[in-house]
Amino acid sequence: MSDDLDATAKQLDREHVFHSWSAQAGLDLPVIAGGSGTVVWDHAGNRMLDFASQLVNVNIGHQHPAVVAAIQQQAAELATIGPATANLARGQAAQRILSKAPDGFAKVFFTNGGADANENAIRMARLHTGRDTVLSTYRSYHGNTGAAIVATGDWRRAPNQYARGHAHFFGPYLYRSEFWATTPEEESARALHHLERVIQSEGATTIAAILLESIPGTAGILLPPPGYLAGVRDLCDRYGIVLILDEVMAGFGRTGRWFAFDGHDVVPDLITFAKGVNSGYVPVGGVIISDAISATFDERVFPGGLTYSGHPLAAASIIASIDAMESEGIVENARRVGADVIGPGLQELAAKHPLIGEVRGEGVFWAIELVTDRESREPVGADVIGKLKKQLSSRGLLPFAADNRIHVVPPCVVTDTEVSQAMTIYDEALTSVEEDLF
Repeated sequence: MSDDLDATAKQLDREHVFHSWSAQAGLDLPVIAGGSGTVVWDHAGNRMLDFASQLVNVNIGHQHPAVVAAIQQQAAELATIGPATANLARGQAAQRILSKAPDGFAKVFFTNGGADANENAIRMARLHTGRDTVLSTYRSYHGNTGAAIVATGDWRRAPNQYARGHAHFFGPYLYRSEFWATTPEEESARALHHLERVIQSEGATTIAAILLESIPGTAGILLPPPGYLAGVRDLCDRYGIVLILDEVMAGFGRTGRWFAFDGHDVVPDLITFAKGVNSGYVPVGGVIISDAISATFDERVFPGGLTYSGHPLAAASIIASIDAMESEGIVENARRVGADVIGPGLQELAAKHPLIGEVRGEGVFWAIELVTDRESREPVGADVIGKLKKQLSSRGLLPFAADNRIHVVPPCVVTDTEVSQAMTIYDEALTSVEEDLF
């Protein structure tokens, strides 16, 4: 019977569901029927370690009982209410979020997810400054709504260029430096010089905002080198530009900190969030707004809104998630397991496998960059990544792949034992693929 359910799920999916970022005809997707913590399973009971956290959002793990109970309780009390009301859960959710933000932030604008969080942050910056242009990096992903997708730097931007006023620049990425740098310090200084020249060349008085992922995620988990984010902050102050830090993927425990930027001596003007704030149990995102920008709209109408802004089910899930993450030490677990278990384990794999060009990351936010040759650093092709994904899945690990990388991004609740199991699977899968290549 359970096998029949899996077959039915696949059939219905193929016949009726149109999937994102995909050519539809050849899709053969895994069936997920349930989950707990870091593990998911199909109807037949086949279990897999979820080392993708789905789309790097299930930070608290699957089916956390406190979060599920909070959603159930809120649904019984009030399942929905419009944003033109005051609601206790909404206010408490905003209060919980602001307790993790730096000083100087007192308001949260709720959205339905990360893309429209970035969309509305861009709107706020433009209205606050009276300027139009938004600068963002080529190696970035900010979402799939009008301005967010054009702010994105990767291939998904090209077929979606419908928004005005965007320009791009190269951020730091020492392994594939655009600046002929050989040290993190050189990469930081030269990337900042490049950014300032872009600001000057685009016309500083036309630039409303610089939008950056604190740590670019889908682009490769590119940890900013020392001084880079602080240097961007200085440039924004010098030229009167709003700094928006996108914490959609990196925030709420993913790096072993509540916000990724907490480790980089920088305070932005706007902070966008989604994903980890409630692990995606109910769709939600938002913008944490500095007092200076919030004051712009004290007597001026903010021309933006969403029917489900601050939805009570989402609010309840945020409250329960942040409370559980605090009481259970989940952020601290992510920091420890990254430093003591994942990082060392990946470095051991890198020493053993010639396919691995570089390992980088922190917390539960890591990337394995795969190359055909370590000297040339030539990226492996999609065929190699496809084979590796199949090897990982067949051994019971749900992977996250992007370009020539496998991202190691389990929930923040992952245990040392689960990491050890995953490292064995990565090792076996890499060995199998390398036998065909070398």
